[in-house]
Amino acid sequence: MMKYEPEGRKIDRAENAAALKSCQSLRQAMTDRRVLEARAVLCDASHNLVVDLGCMKGVIPRECCATGISDGSVRDIAIISRVGKPVCFYIERLADDNRGVPYAVLSRRAVQEECQSEYLDNLEAGDVIDARVTHLEAFGAFVDIGCGIPSLIKIDSISVSRISHPRDRFLVDMDIRAVVRAVDDGRISLSHRELLGTWEENAAFFRPGETVTGVVRSAEDYGIFVELTPNLAGLAEFREGCFPGCGVSVFVKSLIPERMKVKLVLVNMFRLDDPPPPPHYFFTGTHMSRFVYSPPGAEKVIETVF
Repeated sequence: MMKYEPEGRKIDRAENAAALKSCQSLRQAMTDRRVLEARAVLCDASHNLVVDLGCMKGVIPRECCATGISDGSVRDIAIISRVGKPVCFYIERLADDNRGVPYAVLSRRAVQEECQSEYLDNLEAGDVIDARVTHLEAFGAFVDIGCGIPSLIKIDSISVSRISHPRDRFLVDMDIRAVVRAVDDGRISLSHRELLGTWEENAAFFRPGETVTGVVRSAEDYGIFVELTPNLAGLAEFREGCFPGCGVSVFVKSLIPERMKVKLVLVNMFRLDDPPPPPHYFFTGTHMSRFVYSPPGAEKVIETVF
């Protein structure tokens, strides 16, 4: 089990709950320098975070809420947005307030700094890591790659099949995997599409003559692109009323590996209200040096070299 994980993964574990059970167990966790998690319940007027530890209150002083707060490179919205969510922290000390009530002074920044130096700074291009989706924008998905430290997966790196918005693929708080595309001065850029399988791996789920379901991703004058899997799409004839996001059933007419084509015949349309399912990963290792999407002998080679 990794010490440095996306925030929210530790909070419901038995060992985390045991550490928050009493003042004595908190003191032991402080001595052991254990990364703990609890839910932030309040951000006060001075932008200190108040955390519910169960047995007592915890306070993360503003400058200890995140790396970059003290030098202004990270705005206070990064603190405010944690209210109601799990935060990771070290216990720095136990103290009593002016009424003699015990509380804990915590630091999230100390965990982030250690995560950066001991884990993230050692990553290389091609490393496959765990991440948790934190929010979605039209241009990409922001993810937590460890202890609340953010990174971005650009929309064109989410899957081979084109999508109109990252919400077509991800949900907030979804646990995913990602591959490190590049490391530049401590900043990590990510990709996702390479983990979702090659053309051959995805096409192996389908046979000519079958009728299957898919999602319309693009409607053009010359036809409709239908996503069969996140890394495989085919072309069907144009039909009025088809729009991106519409569910369809399609007849698989042919699979053409050398051209990476799937020819489809549109059978029916239906409303699609289901949320995106968790990604299915073909690659389950921890490092890839090269990803070749195109099948052997294909007219065009599509690859990623890390």
